Amino acid sequence: MTVSRRTRIAGSVMVEFTLSMTFLIPLFLGACTFGYGFYLYSRLQNAVRSGARYASTLKYDSGDSTPTTAFQTAVQKMAVYGDPAADTATATPVAPNLTTANVVLTVTFSSGAPAGMTVAITGYTLPAYLGNITLRNKPFAYFPFTGLWGPP
Repeated sequence: MTVSRRTRIAGSVMVEFTLSMTFLIPLFLGACTFGYGFYLYSRLQNAVRSGARYASTLKYDSGDSTPTTAFQTAVQKMAVYGDPAADTATATPVAPNLTTANVVLTVTFSSGAPAGMTVAITGYTLPAYLGNITLRNKPFAYFPFTGLWGPP
């Protein structure tokens, strides 16, 4: 029994396809995971920017750099949900599994008055190709304080 030339070529094409897919599939999966992580990080960047912008224009009602609970909660909700009055039970966060506990607000004082607001994300886990990446105070955004100050 003889094997035709066409049968041998078809067999070598299958071997080449299998070998090339062992390299291409991880490459495509890595590119998709990187793209998704980049997309989530961009969403988080926009969230902290909107939170810091909101905090910089809101009336600051504390006498020191520790914000009141109402002020901090409003800024955290603005960063997570895009609405300072959002209902945490029904609102959808800007990124999956993002909570108000992941949002850190830092108030900078200068000459005894508020000078700036910094909002950052900490403890949020981004999916990666080989494991996860936990963010620590990144991304962050700083805006100079332009709102009213009315300490108690």
